[in-house]
Amino acid sequence: MNKKHVYESGIIGNCSYIAHVHKSTNISWLCWPSFEDSFIFGKLLDENLGGEFSFNLEGPIDSQEQYYLENTNILVTEVKGPNAGFKVIDFAPRFNQYERYYKPLMLVRIFEPLYGNPKIKVNCEPRYSYGKEGFTRSRGSNHVQYHNTTENIRLTTNIPISHFFDKEESYIIINEKKHFILTYGGLFEAPLESTAEDFLHKTKKYWREWTKKANIPNFYQKEVIRSALTLKLHQYEDTGAIIAASTTSLPESPGSGRNWDYRYCWVRDSFYVLTALAHIGKFEEMEKFASYVAGITQTDAGRLQPLYGILGKKSLYEETLEHLEGYLGNKPIRVGNQAYEHIQNDVYGQAMIALLPLFTDYRFPVDERKDVKNWLLYILEKIEMTIDEKDAGIWEFRNFANHHAYSNLFQWAGASAALKIAHQNGYEDIRERAQKLKEKAADYIERCYDSERNLYTNAVGSSNLDASTLQLIMMNYLKPDGERAKSHLEGLEKELKGKDGLFYRYLHRDDFGKPTTTFLVCAFWYVEALACVGRVDEAQNIFEKLLKYGNHLMLFSEDINEDNGSQWGNFPQAYSHVGLMNAAYRIATKLDKPIFLTD
Repeated sequence: MNKKHVYESGIIGNCSYIAHVHKSTNISWLCWPSFEDSFIFGKLLDENLGGEFSFNLEGPIDSQEQYYLENTNILVTEVKGPNAGFKVIDFAPRFNQYERYYKPLMLVRIFEPLYGNPKIKVNCEPRYSYGKEGFTRSRGSNHVQYHNTTENIRLTTNIPISHFFDKEESYIIINEKKHFILTYGGLFEAPLESTAEDFLHKTKKYWREWTKKANIPNFYQKEVIRSALTLKLHQYEDTGAIIAASTTSLPESPGSGRNWDYRYCWVRDSFYVLTALAHIGKFEEMEKFASYVAGITQTDAGRLQPLYGILGKKSLYEETLEHLEGYLGNKPIRVGNQAYEHIQNDVYGQAMIALLPLFTDYRFPVDERKDVKNWLLYILEKIEMTIDEKDAGIWEFRNFANHHAYSNLFQWAGASAALKIAHQNGYEDIRERAQKLKEKAADYIERCYDSERNLYTNAVGSSNLDASTLQLIMMNYLKPDGERAKSHLEGLEKELKGKDGLFYRYLHRDDFGKPTTTFLVCAFWYVEALACVGRVDEAQNIFEKLLKYGNHLMLFSEDINEDNGSQWGNFPQAYSHVGLMNAAYRIATKLDKPIFLTD
């Protein structure tokens, strides 16, 4: 695998794990047994210590192509040479069984010749402890056992097992379909071929039914479906948590040091995720994520953190791994995320508006809303406690604190949501408290207004601009048809807009210097803001231009270099896909495009 093409990969998963499959067929990233654990395969971060699970064709290669089976998360990789070619079908089993979802720690790979007599070397070398340790291999009659003191992995296959123990690493001719099932922990004791084929059929059926039952706007449906399927894979179903990305330490730009571990759940961004799920009518996923957020807010008696582990873990201690070379040599490699210690006061408003549907939408039964008053008081008290504080802001500045417009906006939005809940339930005492908080948050926001430039800065007393203040328009703090919204948007465009509508978060110096890449979710926010103020044709045009910054499978990273269009940052980035989904919905609504429920 060429490290320069880390983003030339697809992902598969089943809401228990995510695996990255490179165009070369190698499993370039797979953390087992959960998103937060060590990689089993991690060539994405180290060529030598990352392990490998690949099918290598002897001789020259003319092309390597990938595609998903339509409306599924089943990935096909085709490798073609002048005389022989093959394809590999990769998937993580997921389907309904015994009135629940079957989603094992199992990776299924089906090898199929396309033409000629492919001569293949199959490599399977898992690693552990982030590449520090390997596994001892043991030969079975039809499997290879990889084990160490704590972990057991089994590869069951119908190619000769001796191939994996051939010290000369010779190639073998595979001229018929073969099956490979990699499992973690337990044994695989079932018919290999029929089980793999049956699981493929059931998994394909599951994903296509899931897609049919989604409300997808009649505006770039194919791209929205892929983003929805991608977002679904980022939900850890056991708890409902949705992670930002399945990777760690892919740099935001070369040599920047902005290499973060994104395998956690940002409660602070819950509103955007739940909005996207609501738009496509995925109430099961929405309820599970909302329950995770509600559980966090109800069990954490202290400050709410910006992010938590997928099991609700609070301490996400950050350490660096010096033994890994990093993507294109970019260090540090971080495990854990120190941002869990940050003060980010928008989180309370985020939680309030994210869970608003649970307490105001009559599709959710009243017995699921029985503790609404205590929860409402809890969040309001947190907003009251923090509204006068400075914080690290949405971009998690490590050495700066301000009264950020974005944080105050979500305090304003949270208080507005509390007003709605209080009105619906007749809580007059809460209505008064919420109204006072709403006014106080608005006062802080107005202190960010620059009357000379007719726009809002990022923080009180600052002259810097920030793309997060696009949310002033999208959250209806500024009336979309008003002059302030239009002039604010124009001011942000002049300073932060890049080529094709790409958007910088900000351009002032932070803890690591000046940002050099654009932040993709901000570009989709920009599209939404354009639609909000009535510039719908421009919104549609820019949305279409942004699509080219996805990879060959329409998977989007966190950051884009506007000079050459290269992808950077953790990948795929769930929030980039959330941004695409919400922008498409916003445009479709403005264009009065019908929403289809195709079930």
